[in-house]
Amino acid sequence: MRYSQDHKAQTHQRIIKEASARFRKDGIGATGLQPLMKALGLTHGGFYSHFKSKDELVEKALQEASNQVDGLCAEIFAKEQPLQAFIDTYLSEWHQTSPHEGCPLLTISSELGLRGQPSPTSDAVLNARLSQIEGTLEGDNNADRAIVIMSTLVGALLLSRSVADVELAQRILDVTRDHLKQSQD
Repeated sequence: MRYSQDHKAQTHQRIIKEASARFRKDGIGATGLQPLMKALGLTHGGFYSHFKSKDELVEKALQEASNQVDGLCAEIFAKEQPLQAFIDTYLSEWHQTSPHEGCPLLTISSELGLRGQPSPTSDAVLNARLSQIEGTLEGDNNADRAIVIMSTLVGALLLSRSVADVELAQRILDVTRDHLKQSQD
């Protein structure tokens, strides 16, 4: 039975969305194509009618994650005191416990970097956040300050996700959040 082009496009998008969540949550290497397709009720062989390779899917999943985060960040940076709102959201319990919905820089992008496969989409994600942060800052060296803020956010969230001690994880988020917010006053 042949499916319509619309059905194929919808299936293609479902695969990308699922891969985006799984790559952020479990990592690229740990996400097999067979379990990914099975979770969607599809066959492993059907994957290749949508993508040339897993690498192509990784890039499209990173773009999907970027689009999701761009929408969230647009809302955050439209608020009063946008930098404080961004810091609060980035270092929130939700972001710590929901890697499948959060910033792809911590998971997909870092894994691509470790593999020696940097992505222009990672550059776009980072540059978008840096631009938004820089736009909230006053004074000199705002581009450099934005890099320090974003690097600190990513590092703190990564550390908080990596420790087993729940109190330490929360302390990492709290101390970093407070320090970043105080340094902006």
